[in-house]
Amino acid sequence: MPVSIEKRPFGVAADGQNVYSYIVRNDRISAELIEYGAAIRSLLVNNGGKWTDVVLGYDTLREYEESDGCFGACIGRVGNRIGGATFTLNGEKYPLAKNDGENHLHGGVRGFDKYVWRAEEMPDGVRFTRISPDGEEGYPGTLSVSVYYRVQDNMLIIEYSAFSDKDTLCSLTNHSYFNLNGEGSVLGHTLQINAEEFLENSAATLPTGRRLQVAGTPFDFRIPKSIGQDICRDDVQLRNCGGYDHNFCLAGETAAVLRGDQSGIVMTVRTTLPGMQIYTANFLTERRGKRGAVYTPRCALCLEPQYYPNAMACAGFEKPILRKGETWHHYTTLTFSGK
Repeated sequence: MPVSIEKRPFGVAADGQNVYSYIVRNDRISAELIEYGAAIRSLLVNNGGKWTDVVLGYDTLREYEESDGCFGACIGRVGNRIGGATFTLNGEKYPLAKNDGENHLHGGVRGFDKYVWRAEEMPDGVRFTRISPDGEEGYPGTLSVSVYYRVQDNMLIIEYSAFSDKDTLCSLTNHSYFNLNGEGSVLGHTLQINAEEFLENSAATLPTGRRLQVAGTPFDFRIPKSIGQDICRDDVQLRNCGGYDHNFCLAGETAAVLRGDQSGIVMTVRTTLPGMQIYTANFLTERRGKRGAVYTPRCALCLEPQYYPNAMACAGFEKPILRKGETWHHYTTLTFSGK
């Protein structure tokens, strides 16, 4: 299926850099990608001849620069939380920026989502690259990062690569907010997650190191159910996070299946990463988004494949360590079907 790419100006960043967007399109999906944050600004799905935008975003570059939430962006160096904003690697302790209470979240005060990336058009998509210098946000090593978005048939493929000149940490993810209806609440969406376990969180939404069985809990999505079915149950884990904001321990490359209750659009998420954070936008403050839409808590769902959060402090968790000279390489695919 032929793929077209259109480059458009998207604005001038606060530091004076020109920022462009790239529309990568075929007959079934159309992804608009911007150099700021290497972000997915829009993702249009052809659903029986009607194009539905299934991700949240903003109209202007300034809104991306001034807003929180990491809408559609590549997150790094490490997605999610690092407890106490510190980790020990090779016997050396590294203090990081505290930007989530006492913890470090989504790469720090200025994570990868707040930089202009270099873009290169490819035959079937766009590759974004940046170099994170040694010591950025407290991390060791100069890290070279590549995020390659490809459109193929009814799929958006996100391929990550990174290498460093020192041992460091790396756990990249994408922070898109999905609403497969294109508007309204996400609580009526049906969700299935391929996981027998999820990670226990503290009151600070930080994994404690314990894996909990999903069976018999509101976190059991092994059989498809609506997101809103159990989200208001009296459960300490839901109270700790104001809803779902938990990492699920994936049992295979097919991570999740999400279905819009009104649109009928189905999105299947596959990944090579071991975990996936499910976030029901519990802390999203009310704001205006694309085309005048009003975004409110639980208007969308984040599905973020990643290493387990706080892994460096938790025994038994796979560590997001990238050794000098090695390549960090993972992918996530989003496959769409409709009516």
